[in-house]
Amino acid sequence: MPGKLARAPGLFLAGFMGSGKTTVGRLLADEFGWQFVDLDEVIEKAEGAPIGDIFAKHGEPEFRRIEHEALRAEIRAAERGQPRVVALGGGAFAEARNRNMLLTMGTVIWLDAPIDVLLARVENETHRPLARDKKRFMELYEARREFYAEADFRVDAAMEPRAVADHILELPLW
Repeated sequence: MPGKLARAPGLFLAGFMGSGKTTVGRLLADEFGWQFVDLDEVIEKAEGAPIGDIFAKHGEPEFRRIEHEALRAEIRAAERGQPRVVALGGGAFAEARNRNMLLTMGTVIWLDAPIDVLLARVENETHRPLARDKKRFMELYEARREFYAEADFRVDAAMEPRAVADHILELPLW
C-alpha cells in the first residue's frame, strides 16, 4: 500500500449503503483540499436519471457496466494528478473488475458499520433501489462484507461522520 496514494491521488470509500461514504467523503475532500466525487451522482448526471430509474429501466447488469466506466474515468483522473476522494456506490467494490482496478490503482477504505446502524440510517430513504426490501438488504450486506474486507483499510463507520473522518486522517495513507 505505501506509495499508492502518492502515485495516484485517489482515495476511494467503499461500504454498504448507509455507511456514510458521501458524508465522510466530503469531509475528507475538504481536509485534503481535493475534489469530492459521489460516483452515483456522476452516473445520474451522465444518464439523466436517478439510480433507481436506471435499475428499473435497464437492470442491474447494465447499471454495473455504466458504473464501471464511470469509475475508470475517476481513476484515470487521479492518475493524471487530479486528486479526488470518491464515494463508491454500495455494490461497486463487490464487483471483481472494479475491486481489482481499485486495489491496484487507488487507496480503498471500507466504512464498516453494523447492519442495525445501516438499516436505521436508510429506513426512510426511497432513492435506494436495493434498500426497499429488508430481507434483500440483509442478504446483500452479508454477501458484500467479504469483498469490502479486501480494502486497504477498515474503519468503524458507526460513529458520527466527523469522528470517522478524523480516524481516517490518522491512518498511514501516505
